[in-house]
Amino acid sequence: MLLNHDTSDIFERLRNGEPVLPGDPEAPKLREASFITKELLVKMNQSSDPAEIRKLLSQITDSEIDESVAVFTPLYINYGKNTRIGKNVFINFDCVFLDLGKITIEDNVLIAPKVCLLSEGHPISPNDRPSLVPGHIHIKQNVWIGAGAMILSGVTIGENAVVAAGAVVSKDVEANTVVGGIPAKLIKKI
Repeated sequence: MLLNHDTSDIFERLRNGEPVLPGDPEAPKLREASFITKELLVKMNQSSDPAEIRKLLSQITDSEIDESVAVFTPLYINYGKNTRIGKNVFINFDCVFLDLGKITIEDNVLIAPKVCLLSEGHPISPNDRPSLVPGHIHIKQNVWIGAGAMILSGVTIGENAVVAAGAVVSKDVEANTVVGGIPAKLIKKI
């Protein structure tokens, strides 16, 4: 059973990988922040101007988005401030980023349509299930994530790796490999 009842800043605790338990006095801040992000997402997802999309994404992530980054909207993010995006990144249509546990996307990453990066989840035990458990997703340089792939919390994708379309990645992926399937397994080394 999870026992953490820390009352320090909830966003800091999530970035540090600490679970948020039901009844946490700061839990309402999560929904408040999500609705603020949603306002910016509505504007971003209605735009067809790449510069405006990057500007709004910079506001959502509270970080600079380089002019080499291309995002085909819609993109859905639940918080935003725990997402970092490197240079020369391409994010295709209809992706979902749940970033309360933190998402890092390094340079030269290609993300296909309908990819889900889910840096948060829930325990299996029914008694603990209402808790929110974060885990940093780290996508290293030159990674290609295929259409409809799902990357789960706590996963690191190594440099130059390829995640096949439709894969569900629940464990770290070695550099210079191709993985696919449910759950994702090694297909070959590059």
